[in-house]
Order: sequence, then structure tokens, then C-alpha cells
Amino acid sequence: MSNTPVNKRSAAAPLAPALHPSLQLAEETPTDAYAGLVREQLALLGEDPQREGLLKTPERVAKAMGFMTRGYSMTLSDVVGDALFEEQHENMVMVRDIELYSLCEHHLLPFFGKAHIAYIPNSRIVGLSKLPRIVDMFARRLQVQERLTEQVAKAIEEVLQPRGVGVVIEAFHMCMMMRGVEKQNSRTITSALRGVFRDDGKTRDEFLRLAYASHH
Repeated sequence: MSNTPVNKRSAAAPLAPALHPSLQLAEETPTDAYAGLVREQLALLGEDPQREGLLKTPERVAKAMGFMTRGYSMTLSDVVGDALFEEQHENMVMVRDIELYSLCEHHLLPFFGKAHIAYIPNSRIVGLSKLPRIVDMFARRLQVQERLTEQVAKAIEEVLQPRGVGVVIEAFHMCMMMRGVEKQNSRTITSALRGVFRDDGKTRDEFLRLAYASHH
């Protein structure tokens, strides 16, 4: 398994954007700088950042964004650790209905939903809790759903080198619900199929049937 971070942002500066010149202070932390940008945004919206209800909002937003984008400081090696086991299991392993929350990189609005993951081992399995953790590592970044789906599949393939991997993500996007077309019931579904999940029709059909069993 590679120890190279996947799209890893500098751990020392997880919230370091290009700062407005007026916000670049000598002892300023990345969180302080982000809070300063939020104050500026509030003023641009016509709000008073000094009124009681907004006084602590910039700091809260900075901390929330740090939490929601913490995946940048995580690596695949950190997430999986030593939870790999040699096992002669040759049938499908599936974890379904993994909750996920992410931020659309186009509008910085949330999208949320579920991931369904399956793989067919090739003499190696991973602790089941690690599959949701892999999802979280990539979801807790600025994302598009299509890339997120591919990243999860690629990571599992890298860790396990299985006979096949299948990932389906279904999510609701606030950028479609709160603005724009304002469609409240539109669900976006993406999939990534590798190995036998792509090449063998019976395996693919079994995976998709199990992934959508909860909808029947």
C-alpha cells in the first residue's frame, strides 16, 4: 500500500487560502485568517459583523470548515492502518448505506447521501469499518460526486488489489435544492466499477441488485 497522500493539502495549513492583504498578520493562524475572510464576506452581504448575533460567527464558520474539509490532512495509510488480513474468501463483501456528507466545490454548498461499496477479495480483506472511513476521507474535501465515486473505488483497489470493486453513490445536492432549478427530490447517482464488477455481467447485476435492495 502506498504511503503517498492522495491530494493531500499541507497539514500545517489546512485552511490557508490566498489572503487579502489586510488580513495577513504576523502571528495569524490559518483559522484566524479564515475567520477574517468571513467577517469581510458578512460586510459585503450588507450585514454588521459586530452585531451580537454575528460576533462569533466567523470563528464558528472557520472551525466548521476545518472539520468539513479535514479529509485533506488524511492519508490512505492513516485511515486503513494495519487492518488488512490474509483471508481465502472469494465471494462478494459489501457495506451498504454508508452515510456521507460533502461540499460541492462549485458553490460550497453541501451534498449528502449514501455510498454502497463491494469488493471481491484476492486473498486479502480489510476491516469493515475502514470502508466508511475511506468514504469520509474523500467526502471531507471540496468535491464533485463523480470524482468522489472514482476516488473511493481507486483507493480500495490500491489497498486490496481485489478481483473487483464496485462503488455506487446516491446523493442530494443543496446547490440544486436551495438555488438554481430548486428541485427537491432529484437524486444524483454515480457508479465506479472495476475488475469483475465491470467485466462480468452476473457479478455486476448482483452488486447493483444488493445496492438498491433498500429501495424496494
